[in-house]
Amino acid sequence: MKRLFAVDPWRIIEEELHKDDFRLAESMMSLGNGHMGLRGNFEETYSGDSHKGTYIAGVWYPDKTRVGWWKNGYPDYFGKVINAINFIGIRVLIDEDEIDLYKTEVKDYHRELDMKAGALTRTFTIVHEGKETKIDVVRYLSVAEKQLAVIKYQVTPLNHDSKVTFIPYLDGDVRNEDSNYDEDFWKAIARFAEPNKAHLVMETNENPFETEIFRVSASMGLEAEGDVAEVTPFMNVEYVDNTIVMNTTAGKPVSLTKYIVVTTNRDYDAEHLAEKGGEILNQAMQAGYEACLKAHTEEWAKRWNMADIQIDGDDEAQQGIRFNLFQLFSTYYGEDARLNIGPKGFTGEKYGGATYWDTEAYALPFYLATANPEVARNLLIYRYNQLEGAYVNAKRQGLEGALYPMVTFTGVECHNEWEITFEEIHRNAAIAYAIYNYVNYTGDKEYLLKYGIDVLTGISRFWADRVHYQSRKDQYMIHGVTGPNEYENNVNNNWYTNKMAAWTLRYTIQVINELKEAGHESRLADLYIYQEELDRWAEITDKMYLPYDEELQVFVQHDTFLDKDLKKVSELSPHERPLNQKWSWDKILRSCFIKQADVLQGIYFLNNEFTDEEKRRNFEFYEPMTVHESSLSPSVHAVLAAELGLEEKAYEMYNRTARLDLDNYNNDTEDGLHITSMTGSWLAIVQGFAGMKTFDGVLSFAPFIPAAWDRYAFNINYREHHLTVKIDQETVQITQKGPALTFELYGVKHVLDEDGILSVSIGKVKEETK
Repeated sequence: MKRLFAVDPWRIIEEELHKDDFRLAESMMSLGNGHMGLRGNFEETYSGDSHKGTYIAGVWYPDKTRVGWWKNGYPDYFGKVINAINFIGIRVLIDEDEIDLYKTEVKDYHRELDMKAGALTRTFTIVHEGKETKIDVVRYLSVAEKQLAVIKYQVTPLNHDSKVTFIPYLDGDVRNEDSNYDEDFWKAIARFAEPNKAHLVMETNENPFETEIFRVSASMGLEAEGDVAEVTPFMNVEYVDNTIVMNTTAGKPVSLTKYIVVTTNRDYDAEHLAEKGGEILNQAMQAGYEACLKAHTEEWAKRWNMADIQIDGDDEAQQGIRFNLFQLFSTYYGEDARLNIGPKGFTGEKYGGATYWDTEAYALPFYLATANPEVARNLLIYRYNQLEGAYVNAKRQGLEGALYPMVTFTGVECHNEWEITFEEIHRNAAIAYAIYNYVNYTGDKEYLLKYGIDVLTGISRFWADRVHYQSRKDQYMIHGVTGPNEYENNVNNNWYTNKMAAWTLRYTIQVINELKEAGHESRLADLYIYQEELDRWAEITDKMYLPYDEELQVFVQHDTFLDKDLKKVSELSPHERPLNQKWSWDKILRSCFIKQADVLQGIYFLNNEFTDEEKRRNFEFYEPMTVHESSLSPSVHAVLAAELGLEEKAYEMYNRTARLDLDNYNNDTEDGLHITSMTGSWLAIVQGFAGMKTFDGVLSFAPFIPAAWDRYAFNINYREHHLTVKIDQETVQITQKGPALTFELYGVKHVLDEDGILSVSIGKVKEETK
């Protein structure tokens, strides 16, 4: 655990320049707007260790797979988001001395990320040979105009008259730190520079895999305020700039406003990117800095009005949830069904920036409740559009049906670790569960008819071919898998995988029967679904082997889990943590320690299928062996602990998921933020502390309030209703906008009138339920 930043409800504040933890600070100060994003790099020169990263949504490259020993079925390439044009750069010179914040003496340093306004600001003073110069910088990526980024850079000589030189530039000579062969993914297409304007157009190199070629254009427009002596444009093959020399006097600031517009051939014709960028740039500059900033902050206000969670009495918890909400909405807001949510978003290159099962398992329920229904629907459409690729993945493993990838940009698997590519097939069930989750929450059964049945059928056919029949036990089994607990590979009969495979088959049969009853036989005929196939699916469901121990009365994680030396995490020395950085992989695989929820993941998903006692026994057995070294782990445990009345454990797990990056719990945030797992803090509060569930069209709550909090409140969209839920130590209050709503509170049915309000005493409920 390492905390570099001050605790504040709305801001991430850095009061000193952390040269030894610079990459960690860069991650924390990342910005994005759904179209593009960048790490918290400095505009001016910084010669110390840094990870300069600028990323454009949907722009990626197929880096040829690099493994020592090739296995049949391996993906040909490892897809990765690629570092794009560095568009924020501004070299700054005072007289002839260039500012380099790694070397230059700095005092009064202050940087903050204002989450409410969506802006990153810095202020500091540099000292050189007795000269003191104050610097103020504001940066934002507009959520009102997605292609637009704006930087205002102000220099004030405090005790000297000097010449200030700004050199704002666009640099296309960039590399990925995670490239397999240290290659350059880009080539220059066009460049242009004139006084106060320039553009640079880059294109991804051709590749042997026939994936899409991307073209990206960055255009910059410059406004200098002060005594401008000269402006000199410059360009070479992959670089353009302007040198702007300004005369200054002590105490009087000069400034440069840099407008940048980034366009891609994903949205516009490739041959006219710079032209389109120029149009948007001119509109922004004509509107002016203040107008562009106002439009940006107003859009952020709309998002906060819908999704903000307010916590009174615990500023650490408040800062944590707001930071996570801010970064989630900076990464994805659902406008583009071609996009998904990478585990690191725009904040780093680890995991390749691709789509994982995280989206369906953790992000979908968050977007279902905090944004318009189209946002969650677009996440499902994304997978529907990649169904063909899922069939390719299954075929490469010699199997029928559709196997959704663990890692992808196109639907085709692009990860090169065998235990993930071949074995972590449980991701297929997350796709099916997401369809159920969406339909259950929204009531949108039209989605099943138009899209969902195709996906469910493909996934079910995969499971039906992947199982094998064990005749001696008259049961179906699934061998050679990796479950959600990635600290065990190549196990047999992972309970979660088997359970979710059987559940998927059962749910698909249910949907098919509902479509038949609704008169959609012709739609099913298009998929060649016949009764013989359904009968086999039903048999697999009925005879699926699910490991269980009668003595312990727990679901067994896999066939040989109980043969391990079972220990609690509390028996480990703190010096051994995190295991993935201190132990050999062999030692981890042989241990009982669990990276993240595995059996408990299944109990979380299929919550209504288990008794309270089953939940408690399995939680109390598995959680003490869980090291929570996956960022996805704490939220599931927080929700289940809250349901079981383990309030202190729920609160502990909430803090871990809410402040995972803020406090660098797993010592890995320098690689980038854990974007998809940030939904976990919302899940912990809304599904955990507030006990929100919805099954069979019934919405229910069973709130408690952590002892450290005075009050918390949140909003959700549910079908035609917008609800505001407020909980303090004495009362639960639910207000809604929408038609009359029937729901359950602490197991008691209530009817909330149109645009109505309901208040219930928590103390009274506790007395009645004793």
